[in-house]
Amino acid sequence: MEFLAGGRAEVRITPSDVGKRVSVRRRTGGGAGEPAFTDVVGVLTSWAGGVLSITRRSGEAVRIEDASLVAAKVVPAQPARRKGPAAGTRELQEIAARGWPAVETERLGEWTLRASGGFTRRANSVLPLGDPGRPLDAALERVTAWYSARGLPPVIVVTTGRADTGERLASELAERGWADEGHTLVKISALAPLADTGADTSRVVLAREPDARWCGLYHRAGAPTPQALKVLTGGSSVWFATVPDETGGAAAVGRLVVDGRWAGFAAIEVAPGQRRRGLATLVTAALAERALREGASAAHLQVEADNDGARALYDRLGFTDHHGYHYRRALPGDAR
Repeated sequence: MEFLAGGRAEVRITPSDVGKRVSVRRRTGGGAGEPAFTDVVGVLTSWAGGVLSITRRSGEAVRIEDASLVAAKVVPAQPARRKGPAAGTRELQEIAARGWPAVETERLGEWTLRASGGFTRRANSVLPLGDPGRPLDAALERVTAWYSARGLPPVIVVTTGRADTGERLASELAERGWADEGHTLVKISALAPLADTGADTSRVVLAREPDARWCGLYHRAGAPTPQALKVLTGGSSVWFATVPDETGGAAAVGRLVVDGRWAGFAAIEVAPGQRRRGLATLVTAALAERALREGASAAHLQVEADNDGARALYDRLGFTDHHGYHYRRALPGDAR
């Protein structure tokens, strides 16, 4: 690494560079068998109390005392890695459910019945993570009655593409007349590369609650109902991103939920007249920076399988397919 400026090493970063990709050299002592200096490259995610935190592309966070710095500089962004973090299907299902929590839930064995006044299929469908604790037909009768009592159609989420029981459940539901719909891909990525774009994220406004301009652009919200707001703001640490436009509205929006090592991205939308300007990447970078500051290292999102534009964007950002899922809906007269 080259740190020399005018023939001498310099520390050319400050706390204002948080969120940027940096290269630093620190003094490590140089004891027996140890190098005198070590180098670290990654995203500067915090600098407080005399300690820097730098997140490598692998997601590893390195803490460095600023007194040990001998040289440092901001460096250009590098292409994102395409390999995502290790994750199990059930882990991602549970994380996603916590990040998009239903207003009302009830357990049926290892199944969770979820209802939220009809706001999104995800928050108004059964999440089956094992045995319902009774024969399938009896479980389906309970599911049908529960959703009917709430004026909702009975819908079950079924995972595909990994070694689990999803394929078998899908087959059994198909035999009983439950139609498939809403085919979706779950994609994952290391988190640091999403922030490591070189974009100026100062344009992005982050808030804990969605305001009128955020809701005005998000296609599923509009004038959100109390149930919708409860779903949108639910989760362990939720952030809403907005890129303001010239008229006081929103040019782009996005939502983030941080849950342990995972950062869940959702509702990333760009106004029709603002597309192809890198705003989706900008929103993602701003939210990724926020998630890195909270200690996350991995990212996940869900995208409809037939949304070619969004899939191409997320592929360019470095997301890879993890597994898929779809919904099974009971048709009238076939819910049993």
